[in-house]
Amino acid sequence: MQPSGRHYVVVRPLFSEDSFAEQHERINRTRKTLRHHLKDYFTCDTNRAKNAARSLLPIIGWIKNYNIKEWLLGDIVSGISTGLVAVLQGLAFSLLASLPPGYGLYTAFFPAIIYFFLGTSRHLSVGAFPILSLMVGAVVTRLVPDGGPPANITGFEGLSMEQQRVLVASSVTFVMGAFQLIMGMLQVGFIVMYLSETLVSGFTTAAAVHILVSQLRFVLGLDFPGVNGPLAIVYTLENVFSDITNTNVADLVTSIVIMALVLIVKEINDRFKSKLPVPIPIEVIVTVIACGVSYAFNFEKRFNVVVVGEMVDGYESPIAPNLEVIKESAVEAFPMAIVGFAVAFSVAKVYSVKHDYTIDGNQELLAFGVSNMFGASFRSFAASTALSRTAIQESTGGKTQIAGVLSAMMVLIVIVAVGFLLEPLPRSVLGALVIVNLKGMLMQFRELPFLWKNDRTDFVTWVVTFVASLFLGLDLGLAVGLGAELFTVVCRTQFPRCSLLANITGTDIYRDRKDYNSIYEPEGVKIFKIPSPIFFANIDFFRDKLVQAVGFSPLKVLKKRNKALRKIRKMLRNGELEISDRGLEVNWNTELPANISVPPVNIHSLVLDFSAVSFLDISALKGLKATLKEFLRIEVDVYIVSCDVYIMEKLHQCSFFDDEIKTSIFYPTLHDAMLHILEKHPDHGELEKDIDINYEVIQRDSITV
Repeated sequence: MQPSGRHYVVVRPLFSEDSFAEQHERINRTRKTLRHHLKDYFTCDTNRAKNAARSLLPIIGWIKNYNIKEWLLGDIVSGISTGLVAVLQGLAFSLLASLPPGYGLYTAFFPAIIYFFLGTSRHLSVGAFPILSLMVGAVVTRLVPDGGPPANITGFEGLSMEQQRVLVASSVTFVMGAFQLIMGMLQVGFIVMYLSETLVSGFTTAAAVHILVSQLRFVLGLDFPGVNGPLAIVYTLENVFSDITNTNVADLVTSIVIMALVLIVKEINDRFKSKLPVPIPIEVIVTVIACGVSYAFNFEKRFNVVVVGEMVDGYESPIAPNLEVIKESAVEAFPMAIVGFAVAFSVAKVYSVKHDYTIDGNQELLAFGVSNMFGASFRSFAASTALSRTAIQESTGGKTQIAGVLSAMMVLIVIVAVGFLLEPLPRSVLGALVIVNLKGMLMQFRELPFLWKNDRTDFVTWVVTFVASLFLGLDLGLAVGLGAELFTVVCRTQFPRCSLLANITGTDIYRDRKDYNSIYEPEGVKIFKIPSPIFFANIDFFRDKLVQAVGFSPLKVLKKRNKALRKIRKMLRNGELEISDRGLEVNWNTELPANISVPPVNIHSLVLDFSAVSFLDISALKGLKATLKEFLRIEVDVYIVSCDVYIMEKLHQCSFFDDEIKTSIFYPTLHDAMLHILEKHPDHGELEKDIDINYEVIQRDSITV
């Protein structure tokens, strides 16, 4: 290759796959079998043991490189700022889980401590996540409803309603963590790849609407039982509007003032984040003010405002998960495990790219699995990460999980020392803070016009996931959304956009003939491209599109020709035709005897571009072989170009080649095949002269023998 300005010149022979293999010997690589992989996996030596220890305890890798002078101050500031927010979000999100507010503090402490040792992200703030809290709350209210007897579970005897709900929440969290731990041990961290950004966006938006509706009863100061299951959002709205005349004005005014202040200050933080050393902790400020005002004016008694009430005092003894609750909630726990990991991994990946370090999906599963199982033993509920909290930890200077541990220490101080100061806090304030923090998720509605304009399939996935999650519940909605997403993938591979290619004049480039004016199409040649794998589900579609592209069915042509030959032989026996000295010759593209019609074949060469075909299964291989033979038997040369070498190996292994289909029909590039065709058919304007088997009808009345 010789560069020449903005041009390049390549001088090489015209290659087929056979001639290329003769001139360029390929290295025969031995691939590892399953036995070798298992042997390598279970073989242990000193280096492997060290690497395993570093993998299972990532703290070993980064703690020894910790830069105290540059990082410690940032981690301290970040830890304090994040800890204050974690306290408030723990209290607020526990309402979503239908638990007393104090138990959200446990979720902000125990999982964060474990993640410090096992997690690979340096910026993730581990703790309560609103969507997971809502999913936990659905299980809690199903087994321990507000207005009715609890489920018939042995471990509930002698427990108060609050204790029953805590037991349910911790048990479902334990099994959720167990699912994550098992997935991590099985190395299936890739499962999160099946949750596309579009699906996650539709799901989280629906969850945000659920959370918004669930907080209306706290914001309005209404008292009605929580609802779960399909159409829960409809029934909740029905309860809100039927009871709206009983709105507590003090709660409503407090909530409106809180939401307005927080939104305004958050906007200021976003506008001037480059000038502010740390974001203004508006949630903390309004909480302190609300506590003071509520206590000073005795909101609980004077205005009948529901307050946080008695907080947890220190830590309670560990509890074991209830097996009956696990049986009842395992189905809901699995989507919780997927959602919790997917959200945390997505957020962690964003910050790992920004700060140039790697995260391990399988280790993240192990970290969250152990964190949730350990936390569940101490009465915490499902933990993941909250986007706003992680953003604070990173933006305030956090460099490592030292900031995460310090934020957990802030929670610890509240739990064991100053928690009583939060007892007069109105629950409507927590509800207002939850709603304000939904802004980012609710703004995802703005993606719809973009999706509609650029990708209707993703638009459908978003809408289906959103609607299903909104009306069927988050667990069923996620399943429906995943099914819709996989269905679109199947449709895209089963019904790909096939095209006929043409040469761009003056180049060796080939593009869709419909997209360009300056093209060159040799007469009698069709170039067909299928841009997807070929497998059992789309082989018939491939054949139908190929027939449509060439303009005739080779199988029908072959049947018509065989039928015509039988008629010609009969006419010869009856003396209606005579054979010339050259024998019987039939030209199928010229006029035939009366009552004999055969569809014309106006091509002599068919090129199949396999550059986008990544695999063939056995069903597709058989279908492809049958299709090639149909074209070859009607004197159409078939060429396959740009075929992957591993597909070629599979074709050899599966006895694809025989006396009719030879390896010589394969070419490394499309241009090689086209040059070969033009060399073989220089006079491509007169197709009938180029057919190998040329027949000519000889009739008694028109030809003298």
